[in-house]
Amino acid sequence: MDKRIVVTRTVPESAVEVLRGAGTVQVCSQDRPLSVAELHDAVRGAHAVVTMLHDRVDAELVAAAGDQLQVVANVAVGYDNIDVPAVTGRGVTVTNTPGVLVDATADLTLGLLLMVTRRLGEGERLLRAREPWTFHLGFMLGTGLQGKTLGIVGLGDIGQAVARRARAFGMNIAYTGRRRAAAEVEAELDARHLPLDELLRTADVVSLHCPLTEQTRHLIDERALAAMKPTAFLVNTSRGPVVDEQALAKALHDGRIAGAALDVFEREPEVEPALLELDNVVVVPHLGSATVETRTAMAELAARNVAAVLAGAEPITPVR
Repeated sequence: MDKRIVVTRTVPESAVEVLRGAGTVQVCSQDRPLSVAELHDAVRGAHAVVTMLHDRVDAELVAAAGDQLQVVANVAVGYDNIDVPAVTGRGVTVTNTPGVLVDATADLTLGLLLMVTRRLGEGERLLRAREPWTFHLGFMLGTGLQGKTLGIVGLGDIGQAVARRARAFGMNIAYTGRRRAAAEVEAELDARHLPLDELLRTADVVSLHCPLTEQTRHLIDERALAAMKPTAFLVNTSRGPVVDEQALAKALHDGRIAGAALDVFEREPEVEPALLELDNVVVVPHLGSATVETRTAMAELAARNVAAVLAGAEPITPVR
């Protein structure tokens, strides 16, 4: 029996070729996230579904697909869009794409860190607005990184990659998370493990690399922002809802922290309007993994996961 594979949004052709070796492929042609009704209609009769981070995958989607559904392959490392117990409890395998986007996301994190601390976006906006300017020693001063403390929330693969890059800029590393890192990782990065409250109080830059869970939703709220130094910066390349954007906008407006750089947003693709009015905010549209090489590798890994499951083999990167 030929297997039907549904891809909810366009992916690189190399990934589609992998999928064609495993069954009949339907790629949804709409260049936008599907509505719930459209998504459920698209997956009817599917044996495999390749999903994006904006697709809600739950018991209702599994029911809409039918009993023949075997695998949902999410083209993202995060899977907060998937109700994993509800899906796997119905005998459907869930996979994600860890590992392949570590370097791209870490690179972007450092780019955002430099943009916000050195006021690069602000400077470019000034020139594009054709505002008059001249060089002088007090003009558009930013903050150097050397000797400053980077506080990493979530020292997983991406957090570690960010730490290595930050050390090359002369930064000191502190971190917090659900569990302590291995001794060899702490030694390599010369990283100090701190409780979250202490990290917030002492870090010059707080960089978020934790998954979105019920425990981390609005982890950075009004209370957390009040704990940070008024000279500190916040960087978020994890998931938008980890930060309470309204509380962040108010803290930035009131000068309670120095600046923020965001790649992800609480209600994507919407951005809290108050953030867009502030010069001490850098915003980019979820570009963490946005290199040709990385997005291709993500899609190909998802496709290989589908092919493995449909062939009766173990998936490469299952979500348990």
